[in-house]
Amino acid sequence: MCGIAGFFSRTPVAAATADAMLLELARRGPDAAHQLRLDQHGQSAADDAIHNALLHARLSIIDPRPEADQPMRNDDGQLWICYNGEVYDWENDKRELEQAGAVFRTHSDTEFILRAYEAWGIDGLLSRLRGMFAFAILDLRQGKVHLARDRMGEKPLLYALLDGNLAFGSLVRAVLPFVPLAARQFSPAAIDAYLAHRYIPAPATVFENIQRLENGYCLEFDLTSRQLKKRRYWQPKAETGDWLPELDHAVAMRTVADRPLGVLLSGGIDSTLIASRLAGQGYQQFSTFTAAFPGSTLDESVDAADSAQRMGLQNIRITMPDNLAADFSRIVADLDQPFADPSSFPTWYLAREVSKQVKVVLVGDGGDELLAGYKRMNKHLRTRWRRHIRLPLGIRPALSGKQGKLATELAMDWQAAYSLRFSGLTPGQRRFLQGGRALPQLCYWRKPDDIGPEASDAVPGLQSLLAIDFANYLPDYILQKSDLCTMAHGLEGRAPLLDHGLYQHLLATSDAERYTQPAKLIFRRAMHPALPADFFQRKKRGFNPPLAGWLQTSLAERFAGLGQRLKRLTDGQLDAQAVDTFSQAYRQGEAALAEQVLQLLILDESLQQLDALRRALP
Repeated sequence: MCGIAGFFSRTPVAAATADAMLLELARRGPDAAHQLRLDQHGQSAADDAIHNALLHARLSIIDPRPEADQPMRNDDGQLWICYNGEVYDWENDKRELEQAGAVFRTHSDTEFILRAYEAWGIDGLLSRLRGMFAFAILDLRQGKVHLARDRMGEKPLLYALLDGNLAFGSLVRAVLPFVPLAARQFSPAAIDAYLAHRYIPAPATVFENIQRLENGYCLEFDLTSRQLKKRRYWQPKAETGDWLPELDHAVAMRTVADRPLGVLLSGGIDSTLIASRLAGQGYQQFSTFTAAFPGSTLDESVDAADSAQRMGLQNIRITMPDNLAADFSRIVADLDQPFADPSSFPTWYLAREVSKQVKVVLVGDGGDELLAGYKRMNKHLRTRWRRHIRLPLGIRPALSGKQGKLATELAMDWQAAYSLRFSGLTPGQRRFLQGGRALPQLCYWRKPDDIGPEASDAVPGLQSLLAIDFANYLPDYILQKSDLCTMAHGLEGRAPLLDHGLYQHLLATSDAERYTQPAKLIFRRAMHPALPADFFQRKKRGFNPPLAGWLQTSLAERFAGLGQRLKRLTDGQLDAQAVDTFSQAYRQGEAALAEQVLQLLILDESLQQLDALRRALP
């Protein structure tokens, strides 16, 4: 697990630019930092002749020796890799490579990826990788650069292509120093997308000229023609067979680490499932960690502690702070660009404290997206009668999210209207905040890749909603939060439920097994037998912080001047008076606006930080 960045330029790039890019990755990789600097001929470059660079900040989990540091080269120095992630279960493939003559100098997965590419090429490599990854492979033999992101989207990869010059990185902030000052504009469409969804869906970012690679995609950059090609390299296929052995294998392979390991445990099904399989396989030396919100009805720490005790696992409760004033700016910075999931804050605090005791944690991410665990899905399915019926109803500016709710939904096609079940600000509120101007788009979620015949537009139903979440909500919201909040503290999170082998086995189960009421009953036979009989009937509570208290205390001073700041930062896209009216309505009793007001405060802080960075010279 690490932070990566790099560039491939026609013209020399200042050494200070490479330094600035690497500096932004420091929190992701606190154990080592290295640069590969090459000239236009692929030779080691002096500071005034750098055309190509690979930059790496390392969090050492497997083979922590310096020999496994990156960027890593092959034997003749014609192949280089810069990699972030963790891949598993590659020992058999390694033996095959060794039988063909490969000699390994480390026992790191980095070297495996490099030598697998050398032997089998990019397609042969990608087909064999199991886990989470984002990497760049520089192939000087072929004059190519390969960039790839894992199937589910656990690891981030951002890039910018400008006048035939390519840069990439784990963060928007790590790519930005490469982008010329004149090309560092904020994207008005991305800001509106953030208002709509609480985050900016791929492939967009807050900057016009920086993009986010979608999950399951790879890029090929030709160093001669300077052309960039993008393609999807993976489509899931159902695999018959019992899914339970696949789950146990997915869990077991993710316990391999040369650093201490633990489990993040809530009171919910998914993380308890992971803990159950660990306990069942005899891994009872691992501690579980739980966030506690004393006095809150949303506190799950008592339930989690009870589950851990029943499974014979140690549980450590970590109390969340009441005041986040001192940490708000740092948390927003670690979220990289505007991102407004309220649970990011407790996730960040939990990761900070857990990282003091372990460096790897197993997490329960993915169960809701794979098994339709969200209530919003059933709510939206009740409106599928209208299928493709749309009415050309106007959407008026509105302060309240309830105003024009039906008209807004009918103005969108059925699949796009699913975004309203989980949105930041409604289209009417977005118009209100942006001075009444027409919206570029009502929904910015990307159209999902085909995941089977049921996902087609002609048959709107549960499969199409799952496909939308798989393409948008899972990689760009749930997993982006998990990656950014853990890696901000040098903590590696591993998600067994997102193992693609397990996923493809679950795809082969019948709808009656996979989609149940209550949700996820398919997992009952995998749960520890000591858990309560009513475990699956418990109310889903999520991971929500005491937001109202924070807005009234820790964040209260941030309301002063909010409208004028957002007007300036967005070049007038947001209307100052409308922003202040909106936030004032919340403070005068419109409690339903709490999450949306937080969204504006995060946008303000994030854009202030990014505005300072985009104006700075390396």
